[in-house]
Amino acid sequence: MSGRMVLTNAQVVTRHEILRGTVVVEDGLIRAAESGRSAVAGAVDLGGDYLLPGIVELHTDVLEKHWAPRPGVQWPATAAVAAHDAQLASVGITTVLDGLAVGYIIETGQRPRDPAPFARAIRSAQDAGLLRCEHFLHMRCEVSTEWVLRDFEPFAADPMVRLVSLMDHTPGQRQFVRVGKYREYNQGKYGLSDAQMDELIEKRLADQARYGARHRAAIVALCQKRGLTLASHDDATAAHVEEAVAEGIAVAEFPTTLEAARAARAYGLAIVAGAPNLVCGGSHSGNVSAAELAAHGLLDVLSSDYVPASALHGAFLLHVEHGAPLPAAIAAVSLTPAQRVGLDDRGQIAPGKRADLVRARAAGEVAVVGAVWRQGERIA
Repeated sequence: MSGRMVLTNAQVVTRHEILRGTVVVEDGLIRAAESGRSAVAGAVDLGGDYLLPGIVELHTDVLEKHWAPRPGVQWPATAAVAAHDAQLASVGITTVLDGLAVGYIIETGQRPRDPAPFARAIRSAQDAGLLRCEHFLHMRCEVSTEWVLRDFEPFAADPMVRLVSLMDHTPGQRQFVRVGKYREYNQGKYGLSDAQMDELIEKRLADQARYGARHRAAIVALCQKRGLTLASHDDATAAHVEEAVAEGIAVAEFPTTLEAARAARAYGLAIVAGAPNLVCGGSHSGNVSAAELAAHGLLDVLSSDYVPASALHGAFLLHVEHGAPLPAAIAAVSLTPAQRVGLDDRGQIAPGKRADLVRARAAGEVAVVGAVWRQGERIA
């Protein structure tokens, strides 16, 4: 994070405008962003490509796919983290909150019940300088599972934790109001028979009745004590949002209906939508589409969720297909998510901010990343 770099002849996307100009970086920080082409010796000519702030990703759950690339295969954890990190950097993500599942729903061996080994691997790889992006943790707590509270408690005081989401994928509500969609999703993903699905649904309903409210309240209390940012997940009704507001929740992840999204906006929650939903033209669960949320002004943050490349793709889709000014569309994957988890030193191209930068060339909605810098150092 030392030295000086000048990037010029770029379409620089700042918070409010696009400058045909130059960005000067010194010691890992942006020193200037201004119109005009630089004649300074050694300036890097970007040939008119876009220069964007690095993507700040709040919710990605693809790490587990690197750890379990095939059924019955478990990759070494540190190697899985490094591969995951390289994938993120290659598509312009410079800051990531790795989504770690806390709470088993289906025991298939495709994800660990206890997220601690993943967290240790992320921390050790980062401390050893093996990672390109900066990694934090997003603990995804499945409140209606038996061991979720026990497995979350050690993370309540972990400084790497930036976001805690309260999830409940019990059939018949939230993401899976339509039980048929719950069957379709899980049978397609896990190859369950009809009898196994019946057994799973019965167990999930019983677990929710036994654990759901108690575990949710306990996790909220821990987070409030530690000052952790809380997110709701898959809110479907205004009542869900009102419950979240009473708990001090600040982020509404993936509301499933316009009713819930409107309530979230009324209460000032940041609304997160899935970029894959936007790219694919709808929700795989049959819920409200990200495009519809955008059309009603109810989309603040785009998350790549299960497809890392979808964040940048989704931002350009917001601009090209849905009429958002490009600076506002890019803010949905950079400045706004950064601000919502207290990372105020990044997310925009402005003097004094971190030099987390992405060079990209776009053809319509599809943007291809040409180079990525984190704190002024080239990482992809």
